[in-house]
Amino acid sequence: MSFSLVHVTKLPAIKNAPLVGLAEGNGAFNNAHLAAALLVVPYLLKSFLPLVNRGGFKTYLALLIISGVPTTVAYWTLISMYGSRRNEKVKLPGKDLEEYISIKDEELKRVYAGKSKIPMQVFHDAYFEGKIDFNALRAGDVLDILEQRHDWARMTFTPELFKYVFTVLIPEVINHSQDQDQEQVRGHYDRGDDFYEWFLGPRMIYTSGIVTDPTVEQSLEQLQDNKLKVVCEKLDLKEGDRLLDIGCGWGTLVTYAAKNYACDATGCTLSINQAAFGTERIKNNGVSQDRARIICSDFRDLPAGKGAYNKIVSLEMAEHVGIRRYSQFLSQVYDLLDDDGLFVFQVAGIRPSWQFEDLIWGLFMNKYVFPGADASCSLGWVVGKLEGAGFEIKSVDVLGVHYSATIFHWYKNWISNRDNVLKAYGERWFRVWAFFLAYSTIISRQGGASVFQITMHKNLNAFHRIEGVRKHAGVHMEMEDGRQALTVD
Repeated sequence: MSFSLVHVTKLPAIKNAPLVGLAEGNGAFNNAHLAAALLVVPYLLKSFLPLVNRGGFKTYLALLIISGVPTTVAYWTLISMYGSRRNEKVKLPGKDLEEYISIKDEELKRVYAGKSKIPMQVFHDAYFEGKIDFNALRAGDVLDILEQRHDWARMTFTPELFKYVFTVLIPEVINHSQDQDQEQVRGHYDRGDDFYEWFLGPRMIYTSGIVTDPTVEQSLEQLQDNKLKVVCEKLDLKEGDRLLDIGCGWGTLVTYAAKNYACDATGCTLSINQAAFGTERIKNNGVSQDRARIICSDFRDLPAGKGAYNKIVSLEMAEHVGIRRYSQFLSQVYDLLDDDGLFVFQVAGIRPSWQFEDLIWGLFMNKYVFPGADASCSLGWVVGKLEGAGFEIKSVDVLGVHYSATIFHWYKNWISNRDNVLKAYGERWFRVWAFFLAYSTIISRQGGASVFQITMHKNLNAFHRIEGVRKHAGVHMEMEDGRQALTVD
């Protein structure tokens, strides 16, 4: 009889992982070991190379600079290949590669077979090109095979990943510009509304929903409606409030807020298609243009002065701002917000105690799904930036597993619209998005990446914090069976 220290869940709200899907990955990276290698390698070179072994400290420094990048690359490569898993509580089946995937490319077939695991980056690139297929009876089995990825794939940093980091990612982080934001957003979101509707559904919301009952499978629309209500309640929206939605997408939140709370709502997006769709959505919901509007503009170019809005929301847009301009972005939001206003900020990020799988997934996302979204950082980093900009954090909700439930619905929608996607956009786009949605269902469920919903206000002496207690929902918890707690004498 087999026994595991890890238990599986069977809750209808999410795609529950099989036991093998709960296996931990390689998290053996160590900053101290890398630092030691960076210091020791030039010392060894200076000691043994005939041309430099008579040099002094300046020679050592020169070798330190010359060998720094190659040493770093070698360390990352070796530790990702041979580092240990975080723990061995879940035993892997040890099946042959062919049990999971079929390799059509002869060159790849010669290298990867039997017990030889394939690097995840090599796999997904070949899958997108049609050189590899999942051994699936139906397209929906993409997710089922990925659940077992640790038995057939290695989370190795490959030469292709290093090439992307040094030639694309790092230059984009350094040179992140407003023009780059516009180019990348329009290239992504103006692809076609049909493309997005085939997985987002009628709400057309490209951010995490919220699960309110884990014992039932709530529809995608219910998850998103839950989120819209929660955001508006956290903002304490009232009639006459001036709401700004930064990165408003297809305008659903703007429409919802104006329709249900009688506030004056403005949404801004860089996408031409989203602005047109959102404007039509506002009209179709009977909201007048003098109370709600979508502006196709960078929020930095809005004709609004300091304190123009008393409620601001930004849901999963800040990742596109970039690390370089993150503090500047938050300072601009601070200026737009009234001194008595509230700001709800939802942003995705990778866990600080990362495993190599998390980084490889993140690089895939940056290359294929969200180019330029380099500010997907840890919660601690984000909070530090917010506080540095002058905000006081009121509450934080970590919604990673809620995102997993949301993305699982997106995945099922995408698979069900396979024929439509193939006809309009071709096989490659279908494969990229099937992989993205399947893998993201897993990553957000297991904590590799998460999403944080943060409510805040300006950290000013004159801000009346007591007035926000009524909406401080995170501390208003009821006992599950409805009992009243007994006091302690």
